[in-house]
Parts: sequence; structure tokens; C-alpha cells
Amino acid sequence: MTLGLSLGVVVGYLVVALALGLIAYRVSETTAEDYYLASRSIGTLVLLFTTFATLLSAFTFFGGPNLAYAAGPEWLVVMGTLDGVLFAVLWYVIGYKQWLIGSRNGYVTLGEMLGDRFGSTGLRALVAGVSLLWLFPYVMLQQMGAGEALVGLTDGVVPYWGGAALITAFMILYVTVAGLRGVAWTDTLQGLFMLSIVWVAAAWVLSAVGGVGAATGAMLEARPEFGSFGGGTYTPGFIISTAITIAFGVTMFPQINQRFFVAKSAATLKRSFALWPVLVLLLFLPAFMLGAWAAGMPIEVPEGANVLPVVLNEYAPAWFAALVIAGAMAAMMSSSDSMLLSGSSYFTRDLYRPLVDADASERREAWIARIGVAAFATLAFVASLFRPGTLIEVGDTAFSGFALLALPVICALYWPRTTRTGMVAGIAVPQAAYLLVVLSSVLPLVPTLPRTVFGGWDVALGLMVLSGALTVGVSLVTAPTADGDASRFAVVSD
Repeated sequence: MTLGLSLGVVVGYLVVALALGLIAYRVSETTAEDYYLASRSIGTLVLLFTTFATLLSAFTFFGGPNLAYAAGPEWLVVMGTLDGVLFAVLWYVIGYKQWLIGSRNGYVTLGEMLGDRFGSTGLRALVAGVSLLWLFPYVMLQQMGAGEALVGLTDGVVPYWGGAALITAFMILYVTVAGLRGVAWTDTLQGLFMLSIVWVAAAWVLSAVGGVGAATGAMLEARPEFGSFGGGTYTPGFIISTAITIAFGVTMFPQINQRFFVAKSAATLKRSFALWPVLVLLLFLPAFMLGAWAAGMPIEVPEGANVLPVVLNEYAPAWFAALVIAGAMAAMMSSSDSMLLSGSSYFTRDLYRPLVDADASERREAWIARIGVAAFATLAFVASLFRPGTLIEVGDTAFSGFALLALPVICALYWPRTTRTGMVAGIAVPQAAYLLVVLSSVLPLVPTLPRTVFGGWDVALGLMVLSGALTVGVSLVTAPTADGDASRFAVVSD
């Protein structure tokens, strides 16, 4: 198959996804609730797969196999098992309560919900600002993944910047046209596609190398340490702190957190988070094991390249490798379009309208949202050209930043004594400290601060504890403000 046909598979897939989004656009209403939340009408299958496709991205599709190739298959335990179960639990603890509150009060964003509960525009803006800050590297991560994917597929004929530019242009076009309904429909198609294609890819490669036993034997011969649990990168500190920061961080991702509002019923929500651990394991098992098995294959993975395209180029026909890359790009697009859509809602509803123009019309707000999407995606594209780290490093930075929001939000949801000052302290102080840690690794002017301590424990885990302690401690010594209304969160769950 020629290079043109390989690229045709990828571009054809993008066109099909765009067509589905346009169909959804034609049946959508012109209200903000429909654009951002599909009028809270999402059923179990679409909710499950839109969350699945939104969450899975370049971080898992390329970063995960890369880490399994370099350090061993325990990454499957971190993401496939610990995170799969922990996120399902948090979906119930945080998501179900948010759905009950959101359905009663009509909230669209997390900042809107907290700002109303505590009577604070400043808190609303703080949550939105923090969310947009950490959303930036995660959008950039998808563009980096797309650039690297097309380099691998085309043996460098399509440059890194070309792949990143392609997905950026598609994201801007798609999100400015389709709202959450279109995103959710496309996510369902993309989720089913990537799940199917990765299993076929694993079967194809395994049949070429002699089966699971031969692949595992070759892996252990090349890397004997892959046969024992833990060690090397996988210290207890790394496994536990990574699983916790990722799971808690996921719940605060705008594109995931907003999906806590969209279920059409409580039964829909409960079925979705009960099925979640099974679904993520079904994807991670073949994807990550392909990365680990690759350690025993006679292939050369260039420095900075992704292992999955290299394996497929070696053991599968070009047209099938192109299909898998299309599946990976589907994962990136399904995450990116949701990020940009949620980011635009945080910007317009929590920053622009309350701080700049409270009387803005729906039409003006819609245009501001679209311009914001284009500007945000373009800036992230420019930043992605500098490749500030690996996919895992960039993704982990964003996960940890969002994780610092989780405990203050849980306090607000379940503890009526929580005060506005406690919330601000619990969010602002740990966020400022973590931002210094991140900046110290990229700016020479900031003294170097460690990302991990005591054998692999992520400093973000300690800052999560600090966020919870500050929220509770400061709330105990401060009085609720007159504008606050704890009854806004007084809902009964079963």
C-alpha cells in the first residue's frame, strides 16, 4: 500500500467523524445547555463510551505502551486495574452527587456549581482558571501524540508538525460546529472503533510472532526483570501515587467532570460506572501488553518514537497499521474535542460572563466560545512544537494538577460546614506550590524542586493531603459567609 493510501485511511476516518458531528449539529438546539450538556439526555451506551473515549488519549494509546516497553507490563496494574476501579468508585462518590445537584439546580460547570453554593464569583473564577491552566498541557499532549503517530506511520514523510497541525485544524472545525451531542455520538463510534482495532492488532502481531507464549518468552529472555512484579520504575511509591493522582485528577478534568451532569437518569449513571472497570481493562490489556512484548521483538525503536507504530509497521500490513493509527488518532480527537468544548464552557460561563459582560447575549457568548476554542488550540499547537517532555511526563503533570482540586470538592459536596475561605485556601495554596514544582523543571530562574520524594512518591500526593487539610482546617476557624447556601447541595442519594 502506498503512502497516499495510508494517509487516505486516516483522513477518511476524520471525514467520517466530521460527518457524524454535522448530523448531530442539525438536530441540536441553540441553547447553552444543549450545546454543552446535550440537554442532559445521554443514555448508558453513549455516556459510557463518550467518557471512555474522552478519557483515553495519546497518554494511554502511545504513552502507556511506551512505558510498558521501557519499564515492564506493571503499567497495566496501575491504569487497567487500580485506576479502573478507583475511578469507578469516585464516579459514584463525586459524579452521582454532582448529577443530583446539577439536575436540581441546572449547573453546567463545576465552577458554576461551587460559585453558587458559596456565593462567590472569585471561587468560580479560581476553579475555572486552575482547570484551564492544566487543560493546556493535556490538549498539547494530544497534538504531540498525533504528530508522532503520523511520523511513525509515514516513516517521517509527514513531519511532526504536520500531524500536530492536522489534528489541531480538525479539532477547531469540529468543536466550533458540533456541541456535546455531536462529540458524544462521535466518541461512541471512536470508542467502539479503538476497542475493536486494538484487539485485532494484538491478534495480528501475536500470530506473526508465534502466539502469546512465544511473545512472552522472548520478552522475558530480553528483559528478565519483566517477569517479576515491581522494581525499577515501579516502586510502591510510583504505583500508588500515580494511581491515586490519575484517578482523582480524572474526576476534575473539565471534559470528564462535565459528563457527571449529562446522564438522563440515575440508573444510566449507575450502569455506566459499574461497567467502567471492565471496559478500561479490555482496552489496556492488549495495548499495554503489545508495548511490553515489543521488548522481546527484533525491532529498533528510534529515540523519541512511539513503540506501537513501529511494531505494527513490522508485523502488520500498511493498511492495517494505518487503521490502528486512525484508531489512536480517534482516541486523541475524542479527548481533544471534549477538552476544547468543556474549556470553552468554563471560559465563557465562569470567566467571561461573570467578570467581563454579565449581560452578554447567547449569540455573543457562542461566538466568544468559538473564538476561545480556536485561540486555545492554536496556542497549544505552538507549545507542542517545542516538545516539553514525553507523553507520560506531560500527561502526569496535568493529572496531578487536576487531582489537587478533588478533596476540596469532596468536602464541599459532603460537609455543610465547609466555608468559602476554606475552599479558596484548599485550592489556591497547593496549586501555587505545585505550579512552582512544575515551573522549576522548565524555567532556569526557578530553583529546582523535586517531583518525587522518598523512593518515587509523587510530591502531588502530599499536596493533595495538604489541600484536604487546608480546606477542613480553615473551614473550622472561619465562619460561613452570608452569600453561601449549603442547602443548594442538600440532595438525597440512594
